[in-house]
Amino acid sequence: MSFNLNIERKESVNKCVRFPVKMLKDIEKVIAENNVSFSKFVLEACDYALKDIEEQKTKAKVKS
Repeated sequence: MSFNLNIERKESVNKCVRFPVKMLKDIEKVIAENNVSFSKFVLEACDYALKDIEEQKTKAKVKS
C-alpha cells in the first residue's frame, strides 16, 4: 500500500455518537458486505437523511 495525499479532503470534525447495540451490529454487517468504512456509511446515511428532509419540506409546501 502506498501513501497518497487526498487533495479533495474536506474540513471535518470528530463527533462521538452512541449507537444501540443491535443497530451497530446491523451497520457492521452492511459495511462488511459492501466494503465501505464505518465513516463513509454514516456520512452517506446522514446525507440521505438530510436530502429526504428537504424533499419532505418541499412536498409539504406543494400541498399547502
